[in-house]
Amino acid sequence: MDRVSKAIRSKTMSAIRKRGNRSTEWKLRSALIKAGISGWVLHETAILGCPDFWFDGTRLAIFVDGCFWHGCRKCCRLPKQNASYWRPKITGNITRDRSQTARLKRMGFQVMRVWEHSLANREELTTIVGSIRSLVGRLSRGRRMPNKSPDA
Repeated sequence: MDRVSKAIRSKTMSAIRKRGNRSTEWKLRSALIKAGISGWVLHETAILGCPDFWFDGTRLAIFVDGCFWHGCRKCCRLPKQNASYWRPKITGNITRDRSQTARLKRMGFQVMRVWEHSLANREELTTIVGSIRSLVGRLSRGRRMPNKSPDA
């Protein structure tokens, strides 16, 4: 049973926004800036799925997936109340993510998906930033990125 009324739960859930969530893409954004990785734009609507980060010169799309909304196997715990709504909702999100990733790859784009929980761990965040640096460097055919750590 939910601890709050339906009206309060509805208000809480409607306040969750697709963009600008500090606990997700803002952490990665900050780490990219600290690491000196540039050439990206946020929420490129012209690209399928509207990636959280888009590197136009290298055709790299990065999606930061919230653990609950995208059904992380490690973290997602579906609510028991109204399960008939939540199960298909989250399953649909997972299906859409897979479909969009496959379509982007067929179009010649590189796609990287990052789980929200991995941004909370400094070591994982450093690894993610390193992977992005490597991908951007490889895809830009030798254009060198400054070698800064995200903790600098």
